[in-house]
Amino acid sequence: MDLQDLPEGCKAHIISLMSPRDAGRLCSISKDFKSKKELYLTLCDNPVLIGNRKMSFSLDKWSGKKCYMISARDLDITWGSTPEYWTWTSDPESRFEEVAELVDVCWLEIRGKLDTRLLSPSTLYKACLVFKFNVWAYGFLNLPTKVTVGLEGEETTEQTVFLHDEREVTADAIEFYLLPKMIAAGLDDGDTTMLTAFLHNEGVKKNSDRYPKVRSDGWLEIELGDFFCKGGENGQLSMMCLNTCGHWKSGLVVQGIEVRPKRK
Repeated sequence: MDLQDLPEGCKAHIISLMSPRDAGRLCSISKDFKSKKELYLTLCDNPVLIGNRKMSFSLDKWSGKKCYMISARDLDITWGSTPEYWTWTSDPESRFEEVAELVDVCWLEIRGKLDTRLLSPSTLYKACLVFKFNVWAYGFLNLPTKVTVGLEGEETTEQTVFLHDEREVTADAIEFYLLPKMIAAGLDDGDTTMLTAFLHNEGVKKNSDRYPKVRSDGWLEIELGDFFCKGGENGQLSMMCLNTCGHWKSGLVVQGIEVRPKRK
């Protein structure tokens, strides 16, 4: 069978298993691309869906190394199949057919796995949770969240990040989260000067790397950790995002977890 006769998903899966050099050679037998440069740029700028369309594959434009995003459907989300806590919906801004939208939980736990044999060798990777908030989100302001990345079965380093940048304070966030904390601290909740000072003391001065960044596609991302792929590892890269505090949270929209080369 000629390569041109294969379904697009099959060709994309074949490309995802290749080295960047071999992927470039594909153009010599494929009429779909006029040059290696065209193929390369296509794979950099247009992630292809593989694995029953629940994972995307692309190449990093600067290094040519492999990148993957695991869709929310392929993540292990605690209570993810319970409609009272999570719903599954489509989003025109997502590359996948479904995203996970948080209805209401106290226990937030998201885990993902990726076969390390899919990754490019001798490469430092980072894993990022790709998400956003809907307009009525609450409960995430200044909320410390534990994240880890590492080979399954091996010791990992735990870090603390914040999914919401409290420098962008919403009315709901003030009502449902900040005011109770201020009252508990004995501060006058009607004093805007005190509110500003409280926000600053609560975390605006913290390391900005621990807060989400806006991606070029409009979504937010927070780094969960990094992993150096030596090559030849035969295991699962395990990623986790966890918050078990006692108050309710809502409005988080999860597209997936992206694993891509980390630029120094």
